[in-house]
Amino acid sequence: MRFWLRNEEMALEEMVQRLNAVSKHTDEIMHQDITPLCAADIQDQLKKRFAYLSGGRGQDGSPVITFPDYPAFSEVPDKEFQNVMTYLTSIPSLQDAGIGFILVIDRRQDKWTSVKASVLRIAASFPANLQLVLVLRPTGFFQRTLSDLAFKFNRDDFKMKVPVIMLSSVPELHGYIDKSQLTEDLGGTLDYCHTRWLCHRTAIESFALMVKQTAQMLQSFGTELAETELPNDVQSTSSVLCAHTEKKDKAKEDMRLALDEGQSILDSIREPLAKSPEQSLNQDQLDNQTTVQRLLAQLNETEAAFDEFWAKHQQKLEQCLQLRHFEQDFREVKAALDVLAQKIATFTDVGNSLAHVEHLLKDLASFEEKSSAAVERARALSLDGEQLIDNKHYAVDSIRPKCHELQHLCNQLAAEVAQRKGLLNKSLELHGLLEASMKWCDEGIYLLASQPVDKCQSQDGAEAALQEIEKFLETGAENKIQELNKIYQDYEPILTQDLMEHVQKVFQKQESMEEMFHRRQASLKKLAAKQTRPVQPVAPRPEALTKSPCPSPGVRRGSENNSSEGNTLRRGPYRRAKSEMSESRQGRSSSTGDEEESLAILRRHVMNELLDTERVYVEELLCVLEGYAAEMDNPLMTHLISAGLQNKKDVLFGNMEEIYHFHNRIFLRELENYIDCPELVGRCFLERMEEFQIYEKYCQNKPRSESLWRQCSDCPFFQECQKKLDHKLSLDSYLLKPVQRITKYQLLLKEMLKYSKSCEGAEDLQEALSSILGILKAVNDSMHLIAITGYDGNLSDLGKLLMQGSFSVWTDHKKGHAKVKDLARFKPMQRHLFLHEKAVLFCKKREENGEGYEKAPSYSYKQSLNMTAVGITENVKGDVKKFEIWYNAREEVYIIQAPTPEIKAAWVNEIRKVLTSQLQACREASQHRALEQSQSLPLPASSNTSPSKGNARNVKKLEERKTDPLSLEGYVSSTTLPKPPEKGKASPTSPDKKAKRHEVKSDPTPFGLRGWSKTSHPLEAPEDNDGWSSAEEPINSSDAEEEGGVGPRKLVPGKYTIVVDDEKGSPNTLAVRSGDVVEVVQEGEDGLWYVRNLTSSKEGWVPASSLSMLLGKSSSAQCLSSSVW
Repeated sequence: MRFWLRNEEMALEEMVQRLNAVSKHTDEIMHQDITPLCAADIQDQLKKRFAYLSGGRGQDGSPVITFPDYPAFSEVPDKEFQNVMTYLTSIPSLQDAGIGFILVIDRRQDKWTSVKASVLRIAASFPANLQLVLVLRPTGFFQRTLSDLAFKFNRDDFKMKVPVIMLSSVPELHGYIDKSQLTEDLGGTLDYCHTRWLCHRTAIESFALMVKQTAQMLQSFGTELAETELPNDVQSTSSVLCAHTEKKDKAKEDMRLALDEGQSILDSIREPLAKSPEQSLNQDQLDNQTTVQRLLAQLNETEAAFDEFWAKHQQKLEQCLQLRHFEQDFREVKAALDVLAQKIATFTDVGNSLAHVEHLLKDLASFEEKSSAAVERARALSLDGEQLIDNKHYAVDSIRPKCHELQHLCNQLAAEVAQRKGLLNKSLELHGLLEASMKWCDEGIYLLASQPVDKCQSQDGAEAALQEIEKFLETGAENKIQELNKIYQDYEPILTQDLMEHVQKVFQKQESMEEMFHRRQASLKKLAAKQTRPVQPVAPRPEALTKSPCPSPGVRRGSENNSSEGNTLRRGPYRRAKSEMSESRQGRSSSTGDEEESLAILRRHVMNELLDTERVYVEELLCVLEGYAAEMDNPLMTHLISAGLQNKKDVLFGNMEEIYHFHNRIFLRELENYIDCPELVGRCFLERMEEFQIYEKYCQNKPRSESLWRQCSDCPFFQECQKKLDHKLSLDSYLLKPVQRITKYQLLLKEMLKYSKSCEGAEDLQEALSSILGILKAVNDSMHLIAITGYDGNLSDLGKLLMQGSFSVWTDHKKGHAKVKDLARFKPMQRHLFLHEKAVLFCKKREENGEGYEKAPSYSYKQSLNMTAVGITENVKGDVKKFEIWYNAREEVYIIQAPTPEIKAAWVNEIRKVLTSQLQACREASQHRALEQSQSLPLPASSNTSPSKGNARNVKKLEERKTDPLSLEGYVSSTTLPKPPEKGKASPTSPDKKAKRHEVKSDPTPFGLRGWSKTSHPLEAPEDNDGWSSAEEPINSSDAEEEGGVGPRKLVPGKYTIVVDDEKGSPNTLAVRSGDVVEVVQEGEDGLWYVRNLTSSKEGWVPASSLSMLLGKSSSAQCLSSSVW
């Protein structure tokens, strides 16, 4: 830097010296150093033309100054006369002026007195050397005679330093000066124009001044450039360079104009030659030409001096700009390398499994690929710095250390990456050994588990099994861990505490498996070497044949062994048979352990598949979000996005980002915690079941997403993104991944449950599977719900969607038909039913044309029934697939035909649950009001406990109500429960209904509910009587019960007589005996019923299964009290 400053100072000093010389030479050329007088200063005086320098020369080269006839010569002020004389004498060269001037005074038209005065004035004030004075005296006779006499008598007055010659005529003048050197007015041939001469002189002097000023301006400009402080940033340096370049260009432009001006003057001087080649220039014109040429040479010297200085200054600025760019790039590259160094420092994990290590290696390769751009830029910048040094940059001391630092950082990063890659490859190698060992152990355990124990009892079978084991053990040399210490030694750099524990576990498992093999070998060798002994044929007792166990592998034998041992002890004579079978039982015991180990291997396989596919799923989601969704916000990709795709990212991708964050941040990490206990993974699903609801939102948006994709699938944006990602499949395949993934979970859970039935987490797995299936059902149902059109209300107000499906529907109206088309419907309507908690919707299914989700059906809303006024008849005569839904005590009846009996059963059960829950709510409300009125429940007044009488009375009541199935309106008094609304709206009860309700006798129970004895049906009871609503208790309406009363009877509240003693009663349940009268109060949770023993005045909970058995052993036990609870 200092060297460069010295160079610049030297360049500036050199330029200043040269420009000073130019100014000095310019003054010398123009004689400004002697007579600093310009034509422009005395232009008006010169225009009077009382004296002029025509350019003529005497015989010895003396300049000729002509004083033409000028009548007012005497009136010219002395100052003006002196200025003109001084200026005219300064024009010729110093050499010519040194010879002396010849003065030609033309006074032919003047008087002698004027001649005398003019000569005396000139002689007195002429500023230069005079060689000769020639006077053309007056031409008039009188004046000429007078002048002759006066000159003779006054000769002494004209004594001067030079001779004064009086000439009488022009020819005499030609004797002293050649005609070619005299102007035309003096009889000569010299071409002279005073105006042109004055113009040339003014232009030459102006040009000389321009040359001098240009040199001074460049000198000042150079000093300014040299004294400019160099900025420290790229922008400022660029600005300075641009500003200086602009000033330089302006100076160059000024010099170009000056050169043009000088050339123009030179052409003007040479103009006579251009017009007539025969004509020549006079001496003054030649002098002017020489002057202009010398000035042009000085101007060229000025330009050369400045160009040389500017080249050095520009080089300095450009090198400064290069340095600032280099420093800025260095800062950016160093920051990027520092970030990469920090990132590579985080790559400390060596992996906990083979798949994990492969994933880490993939991440490291991705990091290396992404960091390669920064490393390449750093190396390129270092080469640029070296190039600057080679080009003799002035800041070598600043550039060289930075180049070395860049090279060091690049080498250090490469070394770190290589080290991490080496460690991960070591880890990959170790995990490969561990995986191979574990796989070998699993295969060995599977081999032991797959060997049939029964076949191994024979000598041939034992030898074959022994050969299989020996052949398998031979493969251990390639797969098993040979020396644990050697593993520790070879892989010491990567052995963390967790990995070391994992190695120890694998090695222990390997040793345990080898020990199992050695034990199996020893047993098989005994069996293979055992000699067959003759056995006395003994006929076994028949019961011994039934007790001989032949269990299959995989079943626990603990209880079986105990029972077998007990039976054998009781069969004393057959102890020898037991001793012969003891070895077989030992084989089965070891087989059971092998079976458990095999199941553990299968569970681990399922868990590995779950984890591997989960990682792949997360990576695919991230790939879509980064490669497609994020690129939609990239300004560089905007031009590729079609108009129809603008601002549609949320429509296309839905809530995929939310799904990704859930799986990446939460679910995947929690799954990895269950890698060592896969049978407990159901808990992970159960804990995060609420989060899985996000899939419902994604699936609901899927139709819009697919529609948008079909419209814009050929957009160049998608093609460019797919090309960048190197995907073989288009985006729509990846948008389907979340739908595929949520359905994949239930398959994996089924597999895990299949191999974990006897494990601790089996119940959690079953619950998780049910929950996932419930989510799938909810997703499927929601897809149908959003397709409903024409419903004015809010579907969410109807409660949870419980069921949906397509059915054939017939309608029947008790009070006429609302429409003509409702009359005598023989052909059913095709309706899609949606069962909610508060209503059931009837819709018409309409198939749509299109592809994908656009082909999905839509549903036109037709009507809805409020569940508070709905009842059902479970069986319709003539078709096991039909059931009835009736409304407002059968004012409207809808006969529903399901596709299959199973679907019908599912719907009936779900509707029954809804109605039961409504009934339970009514009971609780009534019980609450009753408890407020009374502290205890009154006992029924009836004393008739005869089963036969009670049964007969119930049958009679049932026959009375054949034609009017039970409903909430028919069994709830007007003061107890509200009237059911009609189709969602409240309506007054019809008069006939009121009358019918008043016919029912008042019930002493606080609930005002009657008719619970409907459970008992005669054999000939019609199927129509299977109907019930939320006002009655659900009944068992199966065909088996209707035909003969076989099967479990549905329990309903009421009074019963116990017909069987409770021998197996537990301490926590109510004890009853045969003949006790009990009151079944209500059903609780977990299949328990709350029962009062009216005989012992005790009450408590009884399991439903026990209660059904205690009450249902004989037909006489099915009696119900006339007064029910």
